[in-house]
Amino acid sequence: MVNPSPYQLVHGRLTASALDHRRERAAREKEMVGRKGEILVRLRPMIFVFICLCSSSLLWSARGQVIIPSEYDGFLYKGHSIKPGSVVIEAFFDPLCPDSRDSWPYLKEIIRFYTPHRVSLIVHPFALPYHDNSFMACRALHIANKLNASATYHLLENLFKYQVGSASLTYWLAQARKEKKIQEKFYNEPTFHSSRASVVNKMTKLAAKVLGNSSLPGLESGFSDRETDIATRISFKYGCSRAVTGTPFFLVNGFVMPNPGSPIDYNGWRSILDPLVGKNKGDQASFSIL
Repeated sequence: MVNPSPYQLVHGRLTASALDHRRERAAREKEMVGRKGEILVRLRPMIFVFICLCSSSLLWSARGQVIIPSEYDGFLYKGHSIKPGSVVIEAFFDPLCPDSRDSWPYLKEIIRFYTPHRVSLIVHPFALPYHDNSFMACRALHIANKLNASATYHLLENLFKYQVGSASLTYWLAQARKEKKIQEKFYNEPTFHSSRASVVNKMTKLAAKVLGNSSLPGLESGFSDRETDIATRISFKYGCSRAVTGTPFFLVNGFVMPNPGSPIDYNGWRSILDPLVGKNKGDQASFSIL
């Protein structure tokens, strides 16, 4: 025996079961429409952002207005020009990043070992957005570089509070971590209740200790100078163009080094650079941290 269809007509009318089935179906369709509408409402902001990004990309592509700096970004270590055939290290440092701080002594010593004629170093200041005062610290480096290029790395070291000297690097690192470094004074928590003006004032005074008190007017005006502001933005944008998302971040001859965001120690640098530059008399002056 065949079961009657829920749509079976009796005297030209739908049975009760058929009416119930239609009501259930209509309720399900209404629920599905409601869910789709809810999803569309939730996705609306994302769709809007996506359309804006696409429009902005097309607009800038059409205009072709890309800010190209007049010279290559970054600070050459000790002002040494890049020699033909030398290996080029590009380091992206946030002056207020503890990992950048910890990577600097190793990198400084490796440059000293190979000499600048065999390995060249360029440091790009890169302000991490979650370090509240990093942009000002990077700008201070650009201001110092504009006033006296030979003092740029001295200011960076003062922000790092690094004084390697002739002491063992391992011993120095151990001592430095015990001290309350200058760098920590500009961290988020200690400056939480400070105004931007007070932070700039402290940073200006710190820079004046490196460049000399006579540079104080130039340092103060530098923080209102449009040129240094643009230079600091270009440094950040250049880092973004190289996919920098954390510091330290290293390029060797244009290639990204593994484990970005983590320091590379002295032996790690040797393993990277030895095959590129070879070994020579510099081996006699090898610096060990063991």
